[in-house]
Amino acid sequence: MIDTAVEQMLLKDTRSYVIPADVVANVTASNTLEHALMVLSKVGYNRIPVLAADDHLQGMISLAAITDKLLQVPGAAVDQLSHYKVADVMSPVGHWVNDPKKLETILNYLVDDPFIPLVDEDQVFQGIITRRELLKRINYLAHNLHVNYDVTPKLTTEASLHSSSHA
Repeated sequence: MIDTAVEQMLLKDTRSYVIPADVVANVTASNTLEHALMVLSKVGYNRIPVLAADDHLQGMISLAAITDKLLQVPGAAVDQLSHYKVADVMSPVGHWVNDPKKLETILNYLVDDPFIPLVDEDQVFQGIITRRELLKRINYLAHNLHVNYDVTPKLTTEASLHSSSHA
């Protein structure tokens, strides 16, 4: 369980660590792998969301999945990727959240994933929560905890026994 004071500071402004859907690179399942490769290359990410026409989150497409498909294509020519669709190689969404305040869940997911998709209750894509943006909030917490709280260390049983034996 996350300490209440820490949680309050990290959640002070959830918008600060949610990247909204309208600025997140994405593709549709019907896009070609060639298109997905260009999008991934342009944005510099290894993985991006796959969205339906109605913005429902359908899956993820990664550079690794496209590369694996490319290696299966005779001649391994990039232009051959135009014959395949994102739907052919996209992967299911492993983790997602529907509330940017589910901090403990988000932190656990971000240990292994660089970002977590944020969806509403109908699975409509709302944006992403990235490890980088959350680490910025943790950095803020580390530098500003003393501004909001008086932090004093607790004496452990061993420490208090040690200090009382020398008195």
